[in-house]
Amino acid sequence: MSDNVQKKKRAARPRDAATLVLFRNLGAEPSVLMGLRHSRHKFMPDQYVFPGGRVDRADGYAHAAGELRPHVAERLGSAASAHRSRALAMAAVRETFEETGLVLGRPLAATPKRAAPAWREFFDTGFAPALDLLEYVHRAITPPFRPIRFNARFFLAEGDHLHGELRGSGELLDLEWIPVSKARELPTPAIQQIVLEDLPKLIDRNGKIRRLRKVPVRRTLHGAHVQEFE
Repeated sequence: MSDNVQKKKRAARPRDAATLVLFRNLGAEPSVLMGLRHSRHKFMPDQYVFPGGRVDRADGYAHAAGELRPHVAERLGSAASAHRSRALAMAAVRETFEETGLVLGRPLAATPKRAAPAWREFFDTGFAPALDLLEYVHRAITPPFRPIRFNARFFLAEGDHLHGELRGSGELLDLEWIPVSKARELPTPAIQQIVLEDLPKLIDRNGKIRRLRKVPVRRTLHGAHVQEFE
């Protein structure tokens, strides 16, 4: 091959990540919890996002107060093992706690004696994750031309089940509950804009989460954005 011909750079492999969309029914429309990513972040700087992050190795093994409901585990299992599916859900709860101080869980009878470092602070609150409160609502894979890529699962949960006080860790700034219509006007990644647009369809008249029969999956194929279902 000629030296003048550039080799096509291989796309970065997407890493598993999880996001938790928390909503509360306040006023005329639901509000969602979002924060601003700092300008120094390499991934999505200066964007308003839901709390979330990468899966930690310990997430698949940590103790939970409630496991995934069968239909949620089944949907996640279409593209991940049972162990990985649970790790994704646990990551969403853990990352939310780390970034906001809020716990989605139930009281612990006793603190686990061999908790991994990533989970010690969470269990010190006296709670364990309640995965049965999560609904799996979306998946998105960062386009291949991006230098940092994630295979992100989006979970939805009611804010009424949260414990603790809202406090930022510094990773997300300006954390607050924002009405959905206002959130859609903020600078936010395209995939999160899609989730915000879908949110009214995911909540019934009583403010409860609807069960999805199919979960949308956003990815890029041959340079075009496509939506599939799992």
